[in-house]
Amino acid sequence: MKRFTNPRDIYHGKGALAALKDFEGKKAVICIGGSSMKKFGFLDRAKGYLEAAGMEVKVFEGIEPDPSVETVMKGAAFMQEFGPDWIVAIGGGSPIDAAKAMWIKYEYPDTTFEDMCKVFGLPKLRTKAKFCAVSSTSGTATEVTAFSIITDYSKGIKFPIADFEITPDVAIVDPELAETMPQKLVAHTGMDALTHAIEAYVSTVHSDFTDAPAIRAIEMIQRDLVNSYNGDMVARDNMHSAQCLAGIAFSSGLLGIVHSMAHKTGAAFAEYGAHIIHGAANAMYLPKVIAFNAKNAEAKQRYGVIAKYLGLAGETDDDKVKSLIAFVRDLSEKMRIPHGIKFYGADSYPTEQGFVPEKVFLEKLPEIAKNAILDACTGSNPRQPTQEEMEKLLKCCYYDLDVDF
Repeated sequence: MKRFTNPRDIYHGKGALAALKDFEGKKAVICIGGSSMKKFGFLDRAKGYLEAAGMEVKVFEGIEPDPSVETVMKGAAFMQEFGPDWIVAIGGGSPIDAAKAMWIKYEYPDTTFEDMCKVFGLPKLRTKAKFCAVSSTSGTATEVTAFSIITDYSKGIKFPIADFEITPDVAIVDPELAETMPQKLVAHTGMDALTHAIEAYVSTVHSDFTDAPAIRAIEMIQRDLVNSYNGDMVARDNMHSAQCLAGIAFSSGLLGIVHSMAHKTGAAFAEYGAHIIHGAANAMYLPKVIAFNAKNAEAKQRYGVIAKYLGLAGETDDDKVKSLIAFVRDLSEKMRIPHGIKFYGADSYPTEQGFVPEKVFLEKLPEIAKNAILDACTGSNPRQPTQEEMEKLLKCCYYDLDVDF
């Protein structure tokens, strides 16, 4: 038996943020990240809608990119003191992911971070509060998913929390919020969305219910991502819908080892002054993983289906796989995303020598590979890598080498 779970309500289209004024409750906490939601007036607008609904509203702000365990614990303590019956997270993936983890701790104060990370092992939520996610970026789709990513900086590892319990009750997908994204964020979140859709389509638990939104998302991303990157606001609005469809696909269809590797490399080199941004990591690793997974007959056939939908060249599935890889790499080139970790600059742009030294990468490689294999996303990948294969794959991702194993 398989399961297909989404938020009960998805409000979408321009002006959808106004749905907040129809919420019923006594207290709401709004969780946000940096200053952009304040700067562009969306925080005040959301607060006003909730107050118009008769609620007392408090704001927990300052959630950092790649939120930490410590931030989660602070936010949960804030909620314990205030006692909200609605948690409204507004922003990109980081504030929404952090708020999901805070929600767990708020409802079950004795829960440890280790408890949260037990895959599909959470107790029933909604004993104290419901959850609304308002997305401002077009990539993570955490507003519709059963996932959250939290970083344990003491270990330099991003941990996925995976459970249908943390699927938001309400998602608000208002493209006005995404129109404020800077160009680099458009590129990275867009490639994250593409990776979600492709991995969900070839996942071992894909179904008719997940295939449809995955394929539609991929088609829209092909049509709209580069145009959105270049400032076309109609395309930007379309991408906000596309990334949500990709999220609907992967929340129930799950992901694969592109995400496993991105989770375990993202913060692994933080002592050298930067992170490998999640969407950029996906963009670099996706072509390598397509080549690796295509050794599995079903995955190769399904990659061929994607290529056919996109109108890519190729008579055989082998040819179509090559065309799909070329398509992904071409997107990265058009949006200034490097093809390998070796060429990934501290500012995320391509450079001759990136911020991760070769010696350091090779020293950390066995541990990163081991952790990637243990990642929650690996189990649904169509081909299960050994330790040796994962190390070889990561080397291909570092040096930008072809995968032939």
